[in-house]
Amino acid sequence: MSTGPSLYRRHRPRTFAEVVGQEHVVRTLQNAVEREKVHHAYLFVGSRGTGKTSMAKILAACLNCVNGPTITPCGVCESCVAIANATSLDVIEMDAASNNSVDDIRDLREKVAYAPISGRHKVYILDEAHMLSPQAWNAFLKTLEEPPPRTIFVLATTEAQKVLPTVVDRCHRFDFVRPSIEQVATVLERVVEAEKIDLDRGALALIARHATGSFRDALGTLEQLITYTGGRAIEPADVLAVLGVTDSELLFQALDAVLARDPAQVLRTAAKLADSGRDPGQVLRDLEAHGRELLAVQVLEEVPLELRVTPERDRRLLEQARALSRTDAVRLLDLVSQALDATANGAQARIQLELVLVKAAAPEMDPSAAALAARVERLEGARAGGSLAREATGPAASQQQVPAPPWPGEVPAPPRSETPSAASSAPPPLELQAAVSSWPAVVDLVRADNAMLAGALEAARPVEVGERELTLAFPGGASFLKRKAEQDDYRRVAADALRVVTGHRLALKYELREGNGGEDAGADVLSGEELVRRFMEEFDAEEILDDDPKEGSG
Repeated sequence: MSTGPSLYRRHRPRTFAEVVGQEHVVRTLQNAVEREKVHHAYLFVGSRGTGKTSMAKILAACLNCVNGPTITPCGVCESCVAIANATSLDVIEMDAASNNSVDDIRDLREKVAYAPISGRHKVYILDEAHMLSPQAWNAFLKTLEEPPPRTIFVLATTEAQKVLPTVVDRCHRFDFVRPSIEQVATVLERVVEAEKIDLDRGALALIARHATGSFRDALGTLEQLITYTGGRAIEPADVLAVLGVTDSELLFQALDAVLARDPAQVLRTAAKLADSGRDPGQVLRDLEAHGRELLAVQVLEEVPLELRVTPERDRRLLEQARALSRTDAVRLLDLVSQALDATANGAQARIQLELVLVKAAAPEMDPSAAALAARVERLEGARAGGSLAREATGPAASQQQVPAPPWPGEVPAPPRSETPSAASSAPPPLELQAAVSSWPAVVDLVRADNAMLAGALEAARPVEVGERELTLAFPGGASFLKRKAEQDDYRRVAADALRVVTGHRLALKYELREGNGGEDAGADVLSGEELVRRFMEEFDAEEILDDDPKEGSG
């Protein structure tokens, strides 16, 4: 591999034909050059590493090439070589972040008046243009609006909203879109071939994904990896080490433990994640990205191109997405979001990581989150035309999904026999403590449909759990509430809510017990008058009394 300038400098596009993406910009500028209708001021807007400065230099080369104006500069004449090496006296690059004062702009205005030295046009490339102060812009505005002949300004910025509207109005604006993972991979493959770098395909896919739409970042990472590996083949493990991201195998193990509803295994996996040498905060972010990928695969019913890394990983992602219910995928993302907020406010990232995974594996340990998951599942059922009693969306709903298409040249794997997964096995028996802690979530879910029934169920407490039955006790003075809850329709609604929250289908049995399992349970007993008052408040009703028998008596 050659040495010298960085990979990005050596392999940045020199002509419009070499540009990957940004077709709308390329086409417009090509037409402008061919028709000699190049505008005097352009505003290039886009995130870093998307090719704004490279496009400006290509435009300058097209105008100043010995064969120009042309859309195919030769690349070998004195002007093209000088522009490529950033030594041209007619192509001036300025960093507005460090040259943003009025004095800097006055100096620029004086130099603008001079004619081109060796080329046909002078091209000023002002990077990070939004960093100029309003006073500097005001000093420059007249020059920008009416520059000397054969002078062109290209303003590049990542934050167009900070550029003065009066400046934007005087420029032709182009928005540079963030390149896709496939486009970044295309550029990487081109550089790998030119530099004769031994790079594993999975490693290349990882670099492209973690570049987040920046050609410069992708090539910068590749250059780091060349130094890190010392000339040997670059493997996916090397990319993970250099980027500091979590080993995907550990993330899959963590989600497998969540699917198995195994809090103990979850804690062991969390310890592996924390002890892997990665920053726990980064592990949380990687877990969030993994959860987002699972949700995307569930919705699309395949692994989209931008998420593919290797055939084996893609199949595993698809299998895990099928086994995980959408409720659990959404809830995992919510838990990670809460954990990231907590770490931003000073909480320990490792503890937050453990809490996320334990709560995801054991919803009964987090009643409020279980209530949220129940609401999401209920909304999904309602949108599909179902009711509270409809089965929750889960692995069975996606068994017929089409597997991800094979990679080019890959032999499709033979069909596998269906074997029960950890997620499809029967859940462990419901413990009494879990039933007690989940009961507020059950009542909360019922309240969305039936406030009267929820008001009655609030007075009840789980006291016994059998193999097929959950016994709920009302205080001794709450016989009226017990009779309400025992109505067939009400009993069915409550049982369905219990199933949605806990995952257990149990019959409900009601009885009266003094104390209701706690010393202060009597405080929950509602008198007849209190119950009437609460119903009146809940439904904005009024009480209609029978006529006073004394009326009309003489």
